Amino acid sequence: MREGKISPLPKHIAIIMDGNGRWARGQGLSRLAGHRAGADNIHRVVEWLHEYGIKYLTLWAFSTDNWIRPRREVFGLLRLLNEVIDREVTSCLENGIRLLILGQIDELSQRLQSKIKRAIRLTRNGSRMVLCIAFNYGGRNEILDAVRKIIKDRVPAEGVDEALFNDYLYTAGLPEPDLVIRTGGEMRLSNFLTWQAAYSEYYFTPTLWPDFDEAEIEKALLDYSQRERRFGGLRARGGKGTRSGP
Repeated sequence: MREGKISPLPKHIAIIMDGNGRWARGQGLSRLAGHRAGADNIHRVVEWLHEYGIKYLTLWAFSTDNWIRPRREVFGLLRLLNEVIDREVTSCLENGIRLLILGQIDELSQRLQSKIKRAIRLTRNGSRMVLCIAFNYGGRNEILDAVRKIIKDRVPAEGVDEALFNDYLYTAGLPEPDLVIRTGGEMRLSNFLTWQAAYSEYYFTPTLWPDFDEAEIEKALLDYSQRERRFGGLRARGGKGTRSGP
């Protein structure tokens, strides 16, 4: 375990895994080969962050906007999700990691939905880390889904506050991300955790996702540890610590 090497550490890290296609182009490979390299890196990054003692990790694997990509690429990404779930379930069980999938999974095939539900069920007792894979996910869609559920449940207007709204999000029960990392050089959230990341610290790196290694993780964590988080106040809450979550 690397806990204590860098302090303070974020409780919850969310990562926009960007740059697979550009990495593949630079290697003279197909985009699908880039996505496979990116999928292979997921396992390594989860292991490294697990060693640092990070309690919550959310990885954005597939956006609701990605359906407009070429059909072959979309099918390839869906196959990769199948493979990642199969591989990570075993690793999660061995390392006490609980696996969750965030997004509109009801739009996926029945076979894939069953596999996702089985993985969630098998790892539900994991207590050392919660690993969330955002698949078929969009921040605005998540907010709209929450609003629809609130209306369907006939919650009176005066009963709607932030705490209740959080309970209707895909991330219900999870703390907000302290740190959002985006690889690949772009400097925007692109509809990722639109509600939850309102008070997050952001870290943008030009490093492409397949090349995002342990040294890059340490850079991001060191950068985070030097920031003061005030949340609108004049003093940082808990020094340079993080906002408390559930």
